[in-house]
Amino acid sequence: MNEPLAERLRPKTLDEFLSQTHLVGPKGALTQHIKQGLIPSMIFWGPPGTGKTTLANIIANTSERPFHALSAISSGVKDVREIINKAKQSGGLFTTKNPILFIDEIHRFSKSQQDSLLQAVEKGWVTLIGATTENPSFEVIPALLSRCQVYILNSFDKKDLEALLKRAIEKDELISKKNIKLKETEALLRLSGGDARKLLNIFELIVNSDNSKNIIITNKSVLQKVQNNTVRYDKTGEQHYDIISAFIKSIRGSDPNAAVYWLARMIEGGEDLKFIARRLLILASEDIGNANPTALVIANSTFQSVSTIGYPESRIILSQCATYLACSAKSNASYQAIKNAQQLVKKTGDLSVPLSLRNAPTKLMKELGYGEDYQYAHNYEGNFAEHEFLPEEIKNTKLYEPGNNPRENGLREFLKLRWKYKYDY
Repeated sequence: MNEPLAERLRPKTLDEFLSQTHLVGPKGALTQHIKQGLIPSMIFWGPPGTGKTTLANIIANTSERPFHALSAISSGVKDVREIINKAKQSGGLFTTKNPILFIDEIHRFSKSQQDSLLQAVEKGWVTLIGATTENPSFEVIPALLSRCQVYILNSFDKKDLEALLKRAIEKDELISKKNIKLKETEALLRLSGGDARKLLNIFELIVNSDNSKNIIITNKSVLQKVQNNTVRYDKTGEQHYDIISAFIKSIRGSDPNAAVYWLARMIEGGEDLKFIARRLLILASEDIGNANPTALVIANSTFQSVSTIGYPESRIILSQCATYLACSAKSNASYQAIKNAQQLVKKTGDLSVPLSLRNAPTKLMKELGYGEDYQYAHNYEGNFAEHEFLPEEIKNTKLYEPGNNPRENGLREFLKLRWKYKYDY
């Protein structure tokens, strides 16, 4: 039998499906939709090996709908239109049995290819299920995204991965014939990176390479047999997350040498350059912020340039940006400020906007005191008037603490001059 273990163990029903209980558990967001056959167009977003394709197949089988699967790597507008035309001819409109069109790696579809789906999804000729490992907010056009529900699939946790190994040992028609003792699992789980498919592929490799009568799996035996695979950059697996983490931490730690090394590792491994540029954009605000506001401008220009130019020239732009950010002053004060503010909002709820700050476009609102006593800053010396801008219940709460760097120390002095009686800056 040539079918890999991951394919042989692919669940066919919801009862067999491991993990993602927030979607398909007893109280999952999708459970009742699937059981009732009322399936909306949706996009599954999550890392590789989390069950996106499997779940799409289960939905089609459970709802007894025709199922068409395309891969964005090898399919184009022509393939999409052929399926849509078949759906229209079969009377899919206004029926509960309209076909499901599953598109794997939908983020690889161009704008025009995604545009070709819009009418069919809006009219209900097909129910679209897209699968992506990339953030759909960036990779799926807004018009299509607004017509779909987005569901996030998480990496498998330790309990789910161990249950999967146990299922393979006990139920797979080939593996179950062997005497296997799973003595240690840490190495298997670490190498899988939460990817169920990768876990089963590694497990099958180890089992098939051992001709012993009794196969004992330990951390040492696992690492010995798969060590050659771990030196390669897997842009959809564990190394994808580990190396981008090392890259970001190197820049945060002001080490341009390590930053360009990890950047080179990703480029040579075929990483999506826009993914790298997006992470630099986030870092410029999260880790540098007002210590050097120009960092955000440069990171944004980098993202736009990389999107326009592409490889190989864009590697130079990424290197320039990474080294600039690494050599920049650092501050996470803006990140901490919004974090503190969100925690306060969750704690205090929807507090009323002070009357003096409310908009008063009508006579009635003015009579009710909206906008009354508001002090227009530009009417005062230095364009500043000491006023209370927070709700009464949380007045005088300081959420932003400038970082200790030349530029933000300047901001601190600015705030001290204006709010010396209110906030301790």
